[in-house]
Amino acid sequence: MTDEHDDFGGLGCDLRSMSRRGMFGLMAKAAAGFALVPIVGGCTSDGSATPDAATSACPAIPSETEGPYPGDGTNGPNLLAVSGVERRDIRTSIGTASGTADGLEFTITLTLVDSATCAPLVGHAVYLWHCDRIGDYSMYTGAAESENYLRGVQVTDGSGVVTFTTIFPGCYSGRWPHMHFEVYASLGAATTGAAKLAVSQLALPEATCDLIYATSGYEQSVTNLAGTSLASDGVFRDGSTLQVATVTGSIGANLTGALTIAITT
Repeated sequence: MTDEHDDFGGLGCDLRSMSRRGMFGLMAKAAAGFALVPIVGGCTSDGSATPDAATSACPAIPSETEGPYPGDGTNGPNLLAVSGVERRDIRTSIGTASGTADGLEFTITLTLVDSATCAPLVGHAVYLWHCDRIGDYSMYTGAAESENYLRGVQVTDGSGVVTFTTIFPGCYSGRWPHMHFEVYASLGAATTGAAKLAVSQLALPEATCDLIYATSGYEQSVTNLAGTSLASDGVFRDGSTLQVATVTGSIGANLTGALTIAITT
């Protein structure tokens, strides 16, 4: 990522600048039984983009690397050509694979808007993928190499929204917890490998990661998370204001993330 991004300021951004232990203490006081308070990403409390007052536009999400495990045909396997890739629930493999990813259920909602007008982008396709609970990527690494779960495509509705049911990803060594996505003009463009409109990544809030990784199955993520930060991550270190999702709900019930993604069309 090469662009520096404005910090829109306000309480939400102040909260995100707190230390991990400080935020954990705040959430422990505010939430009984692992309930989560909103963790602000784009500096609003609901995950929506913050319009630029001077231009009445929504700043475009920065372009990022798709990484070594895209599964889109550009680096080996191509899930986008497999029947059934358009789906909301991405926890189970499709095609000739049949495994299901272990981990805490997590729903992520993305709202796609035009950066020039902040208007919702309808009928666009979003391809989302991320690692599993122990940090492996389906189709590429470890025990997940023979699977294709935690990958899928959705088409934005009349409000520019797509929603995926997945698991909360683990943290592997060297990277902040994140998800990858590509945006296409249509489902046909996505499934035929046509030109991408945007490639980027979203980050998950630190305080939420602390809570999730304290649960069974995520033990290795505790150590890995302690060894990195948004400020040192190779992708997010030059500014993550537009990329940190809001997370609400509680562990095991209605754990939900949201991010508004503005792109240049």
